[in-house]
Amino acid sequence: MTDIRRTVLWVVFSMSLLLLWDGWQRHNGRPSMFAPTPPTAATQPAAAPPASGVPQAAAQLGSPAQPAPAPGAAPAAAVPAQGELVQIDTDLVSASFDTLGGSLVELKLLKHGDDTPERSPMKVLERQRFYAAQSGLVDVPGAPNHTTVMRLVSAERKLADGAQQLNVRFESPEQAGLKLIKTYTFERGSYAIKVRHEVQNVGAAPVKPQLYLQLQRDGSQLQGGGPAAFGTGTFTGGAIYHDKIKYTKVAYTDLDKKPFEGERVAQDGWVAMVQHYFASAWLRTADGPREFYARRIAPHLYTVGVVHPLAQVAPGANVVADDVLFVGPQEEKNLAALAKGLDLLKDYGWFHILAKPLFWLLDQIHALIGNWGWAIVILVLLLKVAFYSLNASAYRSMAKMKKVNPRIMEMRERLKDKPQQMQQEMMRLYKEEKVNPLGSCLPILLQIPFFIALYWVLLSTVEMRHAPWIGWITDLSAKDPWFVLPALMTLSSLLQVWLQPAPPDPMQAKLMWIMPLMFSVMFFFFPAGLVLYWLVNNLLSIAQQWMINKQLGVQN
Repeated sequence: MTDIRRTVLWVVFSMSLLLLWDGWQRHNGRPSMFAPTPPTAATQPAAAPPASGVPQAAAQLGSPAQPAPAPGAAPAAAVPAQGELVQIDTDLVSASFDTLGGSLVELKLLKHGDDTPERSPMKVLERQRFYAAQSGLVDVPGAPNHTTVMRLVSAERKLADGAQQLNVRFESPEQAGLKLIKTYTFERGSYAIKVRHEVQNVGAAPVKPQLYLQLQRDGSQLQGGGPAAFGTGTFTGGAIYHDKIKYTKVAYTDLDKKPFEGERVAQDGWVAMVQHYFASAWLRTADGPREFYARRIAPHLYTVGVVHPLAQVAPGANVVADDVLFVGPQEEKNLAALAKGLDLLKDYGWFHILAKPLFWLLDQIHALIGNWGWAIVILVLLLKVAFYSLNASAYRSMAKMKKVNPRIMEMRERLKDKPQQMQQEMMRLYKEEKVNPLGSCLPILLQIPFFIALYWVLLSTVEMRHAPWIGWITDLSAKDPWFVLPALMTLSSLLQVWLQPAPPDPMQAKLMWIMPLMFSVMFFFFPAGLVLYWLVNNLLSIAQQWMINKQLGVQN
């Protein structure tokens, strides 16, 4: 029974170590040991060929398809059109638009620094590696789209002091009898940009175009995506949400093989591009028919988008569509207020159902004390209080095992040639001393999902990024610059081993000391907030184990 208990605990410990190491490998850009070999340039499939309009969208939404460039792919041209950059500044962002398509091609978050020593404003949309928000018309051949050179018709370039909003307006030339006017409205204190598309029919015949909204991004995963353990790392890729499929991640590796083939037609929903801590999304909260798509449009370049049908536009008339473009941090409360399911962009891994209330509690604690480091300490303390009885049961069992351990080791030595008699004697001893060899396993196993969920909360919370704790810990999302916390965590892990009953097998006894050292090495490079969480948990566990050992008269 003792061997069974140790086997269970070692399996849990070893799997945790394996997953932690795998996550660390992926964090440093190396392939996962569980992932298939990624396709090389020679083996990658070619990008999906352009289709008429958006694939199947027109037919499924009740309109005949017309030849037009597919969203995400520029129409063939002898000389590519050229646009000009227009910079806009507000209280929260610095944005750059390209008059080619009136597209938002770069956006910096002024309240969030990047990971350079200078803490320059964090770029979410970015021209250098290509990450942009685009829109245009399909189903009318030659209609304005994101490859059409447009004209800036608004004068304001900066949100004025005291002003609550800033409007940026682009107007296309007449193409195929249509003019497209895009108006972006930036509001003070918000990362949600209101976008109005106005389609004017200046031709002689009625038309019924469709509006596409898309995000185009390269496949890079930025440095600082966080170490991954207990499952996959934080997700980087596309996302589609509607009531039929709920929140669906669209991995770039899947798009390398084929375009998105899930349920594409719905009456609600949105599309997004996700990375660690930040996201962009096209949102329309009003219900109405729409079709979603995601595909690879070139090597290492992907797009995710949605097509909305517009009402028929008579000659001389116009039609208006209002949407929201979000580009900003994954602040859970703000995301939930913008659209149904948008808060799911914050990646909690496998334990979302437990992580969400844990973040709520952590957020409430932070609201009271104003420091994320101390909030972590208090949250771990509250979890320890909540699980006190379970932990006490486990540690009491460990203490009893440690108390009878000398007798067990003597018995193993005396009866090593009589395994059946040894097993009977051990069972008799356990019964006399009221020791359950498995008593320490179940309480610990029941708590593991909660502490893994808390791990994901700390890994995914953008509010903790660059947040200080005390003294030398100026960024809870970065490693401890002096390695004090990892060193203390290593010592605490060794102290835990010392408090536990020693295995009768000498090899197991050595491994009990070696494994925590191996496990602790990786924590020297993990974010300080995660190391703080593990350290506090270890110290509280040690304190409780020591108290129980003392109560039962067990020598430490």
